This record gives sequence, structure tokens and C-alpha cells, in this order.
Amino acid sequence: YPSPMADFGYDVSDYTNVAPVFGDLETFDQLVLHAHQRGLKIIIDFVPNHSSDQHPWFQNSRSSRHNPQRDWYVWADPKPDGSPPNNWLSVFGGSAWEWDQTTNQYYLHSFLKEQPDLNWRNPQVKDAMFAALRFWLDRDVDGFRIDVAHFIMKNPALRDNPLKPTADRTMHKSLGEYDSQIHIHDQGHPDVHRIYRELRLLLDEYSLSQPRISIGEIHIFDWDKWASYYGSNLDELHMPLNFQLLGVEWQAQKVRKIVDSLEAVLPPGAWPNYVLGNHDETRLASRLGPQGARLAAMLLLTLRGTPTLYYGDEIGMTDVHIPPKKQQDPWGKRVPGLGRDGCRTPMQWDASTLAGFTPPGTQRTWLPVAENFQQVNVEIQLHQPGSLLNLYRKLLAYRKIAPALQIGNYYPIDGVHEDCFAFRRYHPGHPPLIVVLNFSAQDLTLELSEHGTGYIVISTNLDREEKVDLPGLHLRKMEGLMIEVER
Repeated sequence: YPSPMADFGYDVSDYTNVAPVFGDLETFDQLVLHAHQRGLKIIIDFVPNHSSDQHPWFQNSRSSRHNPQRDWYVWADPKPDGSPPNNWLSVFGGSAWEWDQTTNQYYLHSFLKEQPDLNWRNPQVKDAMFAALRFWLDRDVDGFRIDVAHFIMKNPALRDNPLKPTADRTMHKSLGEYDSQIHIHDQGHPDVHRIYRELRLLLDEYSLSQPRISIGEIHIFDWDKWASYYGSNLDELHMPLNFQLLGVEWQAQKVRKIVDSLEAVLPPGAWPNYVLGNHDETRLASRLGPQGARLAAMLLLTLRGTPTLYYGDEIGMTDVHIPPKKQQDPWGKRVPGLGRDGCRTPMQWDASTLAGFTPPGTQRTWLPVAENFQQVNVEIQLHQPGSLLNLYRKLLAYRKIAPALQIGNYYPIDGVHEDCFAFRRYHPGHPPLIVVLNFSAQDLTLELSEHGTGYIVISTNLDREEKVDLPGLHLRKMEGLMIEVER
């Protein structure tokens, strides 16, 4: 979308156009056409919570208290002492309220002050945003990834958020001051579900011609509240993103607890998903190390549901230290130590200048390329049989031919070593699969409750394809095995 780029395009100034740096609507149409010809889907970001302060809607809204679009945003009078209307905080630091001298009121911004929050309680706002969704659906997009989907409805009385106990002020990643509150009034109001039921009806209408999907970015760590975004009758979002694995301590039983909790809370018929990396978090290989990244690949691609893979994780890209003068992330500039630039560096395609990310002759990229790009890149790993990239390719290829992985049920296996996570995937009429993951730094021999023999179809080191006895199964340190059970 066109944007002043205060926050990498998440400050939208026109919801029905393309930022000139990426081309124009004709460019977009060609992208969709050629992607569909190759069997690819195009899912675009949609940013419903806030616009840019340069959007004509906000320019009109802030011009006068009597402007017809005044109520398109969240405005409020100050307290008697002139302070903000309540204690709500911006995710990026400081108060979520900005004083506007023209009309002597505060406006709400859950993120940067350049990103004023839209007022979804105004039916005109909903109609305008749904018109934008129709605009893109008419251009054949396959769905939307909805940015901070739980933020769009706030408490209408603008009540203060309660404070968290000091010992509980961390989420999956520290958010600084923002983590000092329990965010029950500035996001996630129950009225949000009405909006997503209407969105689902819109997508169902367009799905008569081709399937359309809604994917919600929902950073809620209460399982029941998170699951509510599927809808009581599976009539809201197709897939609320599950971020629980991003911050979990990398131990077998803690990982299993998250998987089991997800399976337990899912509404009947709901489709699960897992996220192990994204543009806001430390990269997978930086969090877990090279062997841990291999274990994570097998976990992600063998669990039930849709895996979400962040670019570069398939080759083990690591975070890059960005000097302060080269930082781009507004969050990092405002709150030192919380910047996200390190995980957003250019994709490392090959060993040529700037990792093959830019055309020849380009002098620099928007963020520095990792220093190890000549050793860690796609081209090199394609030709290394045991590379991380080839592990991903083999796992993905097997998913395509294994109904047990595509649509099979998940059954955790009890009684294994505490440093192992083992589970069974099975779909009637097809060979069952057992996945065993050793999270420890030592070799282990397991006494699986499963009997008989099996065949290792994939190991995380890509060096074991052999028949094995399930009782007495041997795993090397930090090794994962996928085994087809002989019936």
C-alpha cells in the first residue's frame, strides 16, 4: 500500500493502491496472474486497526470536531489536569494518546503517533474497510493476513487497563513498558467477533469462485480467548496465528505442553497452525543453534495443521547486528534493545555481491547483509546433500505424499525420556508415522510403547534411512527421526 513508511508500510495512506516502490495495480495484477499459473496463492497484508496520519480520512478527521469523518478515529477529551484520557500505552512506548492542538483533543494510536487507530464502532469505517477488502478480492487475491486482528475493538468507555504483577511482565518477547499492563480494555473487546463474523460472510461469498482465507495475527496467550477467534460455529477467522512456540523454552516437555494445549482447546473441526519465526522475533537459528534449527524444522513440518515458515529460516539465517546509525525499525529507535532489524536483513540467495538480493551495480541494501552470506545461502545449500535447506525440501516433499501428515490425527506418545517429544500421526488406510525428537545434548535409547519395526524415512541430519526396532530406538543428541511404522 502507499505509505509514508513510518513503520515499514503498516501506516497505510491508501487501502486500494500499491506503493510506487513496488509498482502499480497493473504490476500487482500480473503478480497474481503469474502466481496462479504456477499454483501459488497470493495472501496480502491487511491493516485494519490503524491508518497513516497522512491518509485523507485522518486529515479530514483532525481538521475539525465537526468534520463528517471526525468519528472515523478514536478521539477523547483530556482529563481535568490536561493529561491523556486513560493509562493506555503504545506498543512502541509511551502513552497511546497524542494531543492535537487544532481541535484540543487526544487521538488514540496503539502504535506510532503516525498510526492513528480507526474507530470500528462507526459503521462507515467498517463499510469503507470492507469496500477495500472487496477491491482486492475482485483482483483475485486468495486471502488476507490481518495485522493485529484483536486490536480493532476497544472498551467504549475507555477504561484504564489494570497493572500486571511485577513478576509477570514478560510475554513471548519483552515489550518494555507495554508489558506492565493487562491489556483487557485497549484490545480484544468481545464486539470484535461481530466484525469477523461479517468478514467470514464476505469471504464465503467470494469463495464460491475460488477458496479465500483469513489469517489473523493475534498475540493472545490465553488459549480460550485465542481459540474464540475461530468463532463459536467456525464462522470467524479461518486461522488465528498460533505464536506460542516462539517464546517457549526449548525443552521437550514444554514444547509438548503447547502442542497438547492447542489440540485440547481447538473447536471441533478447526484447523491448527504453528509459527516458529517471523519478522518480529529473533531468528530460529539464533535462538536454537544449528542443530536446534534442524529439530525445529522437523517439528514444524510434522505437526498437524499449517506451518508458517519465515524467509531465511530454511537456510539457517541468523540475526545481524545493526549499528545504531543503520537502524530502520522505529521501535528499536525509540526503545533501545527492542529493535527488530536484525531478523529482517536481505535474503541470502548466493555468494555474489550483497548475497544476490539486488541487481548488479547496487551499492547497498536497505539493511546490511549478514557477514556470513558467502557460507550461508541458497545456492550453496542446494548443492549440499545434508544442508538445512535440503532437510526442508525433503520434509515438504514427504508431506505432499503422506496423508498422515496432511490430514492425520495427532497422538502424543507417553513414557519416553523427559528430553524427548514423541508423537504419532495417523490417517486410516495409510501407514502410521512416528516422530521422535531428542532435545538433549546426549545420545538416548528409548523404550517406545509402540511395538514392532519401522523405517526411518527422514532424519534431521539426512544421514539415516534404515529399518529399526521401535523398542530400544537409538537417537543421537539433538536428533529427530520420522519413522514409517510397518503394519
